[in-house]
Amino acid sequence: MEQAIVYTSTNCPHCKQVKSFLTEKGVSFEERNVETNEEYAQQVYDMGMRAVPVTLIGDFKIVGMNKLQFDKALAAN
Repeated sequence: MEQAIVYTSTNCPHCKQVKSFLTEKGVSFEERNVETNEEYAQQVYDMGMRAVPVTLIGDFKIVGMNKLQFDKALAAN
């Protein structure tokens, strides 16, 4: 499975939930903090998103902490 990408911000509770969930599932991920890197913020904006967390797993784009969507994306990848 390819590595997931998680767009986060520094004090975001949902971002922490996503990172904990992926860690528990044994999924490696790259964290991209939109507050510390303007390029990451632009990437989120270019995807049409205006809030984090946004998680990319394969062809799946998951907004927020949605276990159903995560399970579906992980099963497909």
